[in-house]
Amino acid sequence: MLQTNYSKFLLEAGTDEAGRGCLSGPVVAAAVILPKDFSHPFLNDSKQISEKKRALLKPIIEQQAVAFGVSFVWQKEVDQINVLQASITGMHRAIAALKVTPEFIIVDGNKFKNYKEIPHKTIIKGDAKYTSIAAASVLAKTYRDAYMAKIHKEFPMYNWAKNKGYPTKEHRNAIRQFGATDYHRKTFKLLPEQTKLNL
Repeated sequence: MLQTNYSKFLLEAGTDEAGRGCLSGPVVAAAVILPKDFSHPFLNDSKQISEKKRALLKPIIEQQAVAFGVSFVWQKEVDQINVLQASITGMHRAIAALKVTPEFIIVDGNKFKNYKEIPHKTIIKGDAKYTSIAAASVLAKTYRDAYMAKIHKEFPMYNWAKNKGYPTKEHRNAIRQFGATDYHRKTFKLLPEQTKLNL
């Protein structure tokens, strides 16, 4: 059972990201402030619910949220700053995109940096515990999946519409056969046989 708020503040934003472990495409983050009484029987950590249910939830969250923001950190920037910093940067940008300033921020995971002077709490598996983080996880995932389906049309051989850029056997075999694209993260170990250079 998801809880509504962690803090005593009314304007509490939940934030989460999608795509950290992918070999290609952006890290997408979302931040959501929900009304205190918001609930939906489908809402849970986005990884626990089907694509169909996520698609149903997306417009409900967007219509009923007090505010929501979504941001994309593109693969070149992920390569420049590393994936952890990309996740935090993405969450900061999503919070900045909120049309209402939150009084408190709850973050999925255990790593975050202060955003302005707003107090925050990191919560491991927060997307399965709090409604606003679960809602943010649904938005981050649906926006990212839609983008991966779009670039799939450009490079269908990698089957991003299905694997979303994650390191599946099929995705890695396609990299082996066709090489990497500009959408691939060059600092990631794209193939298991790659050796890392100690520079």
